[in-house]
Amino acid sequence: MTDADLVAPLSVPARPDLTGGRRVGVLVSHGFTGSPASVKPWARSLADVGCAVEVPLLPGHGTSWQDLNTRRWEDWYAGVREAHDKLAAENDVVVLAGLSMGGALVLRLAADLGDSVAGVILVNPAVATTRKDVLALPVVKHVLGSLPGITNDIAKPGVLEHGYDRSPLKAAHSMMQNWRPLRDALPQVTAPVLLMRSAVDHVVDPSSARIIRAGVSSDDVTELVLPRSFHVATLDHDAEMIHAESAAFVARVTGARAEADGTRP
Repeated sequence: MTDADLVAPLSVPARPDLTGGRRVGVLVSHGFTGSPASVKPWARSLADVGCAVEVPLLPGHGTSWQDLNTRRWEDWYAGVREAHDKLAAENDVVVLAGLSMGGALVLRLAADLGDSVAGVILVNPAVATTRKDVLALPVVKHVLGSLPGITNDIAKPGVLEHGYDRSPLKAAHSMMQNWRPLRDALPQVTAPVLLMRSAVDHVVDPSSARIIRAGVSSDDVTELVLPRSFHVATLDHDAEMIHAESAAFVARVTGARAEADGTRP
């Protein structure tokens, strides 16, 4: 498999024969400077249990960090919204899932869509930082195009995320500027939430998980610690745990929704 294949988007139709006759869709988003390669095994594990999956290639990714530096939060949000709308048109129910910035994007989408979302799955989502150097981004982005990258924070030897080795600063600033509006919108997230975070994460600090837990209005929030993985846990030692917990969560929240809607076969 070539690098182009790894970073390409992924689209798999539903298998309702495996999901009790329901057509269940799951949107899975990669993170900042990453690529679909970082979440494809996760997405395929959900396709294996019958879910339709959409893994978009977010604008500016899979090309060059210079291209990403011309893109902004609104572009990435439009990418996940388009993938969601495709799933919603073709399936009975949709769950949102994301890694890192992908988690932030699907949280924003869940806040905007409200009760139409069946559930939200997050792996090391980023909605804040305690790093002091971030405060300098509004100035530094005009002087430097990029800084060393944040990809491949993986404990498992020999595994690559297939992302950029540089972090473009204008794009990074756009992402961080949109964290505050996202945090303000967290009370609009009413869907069940499965939050999985690594015990050791060199990219996203624990403040994001605390903020999400305290901010969402959902009364169904499950937090799990991934004990053996770093930031890109979807490719790390705990990937099988992520797969199993995600499949169980999707089955539970889409089953409950089908029952409530009166559409259970």
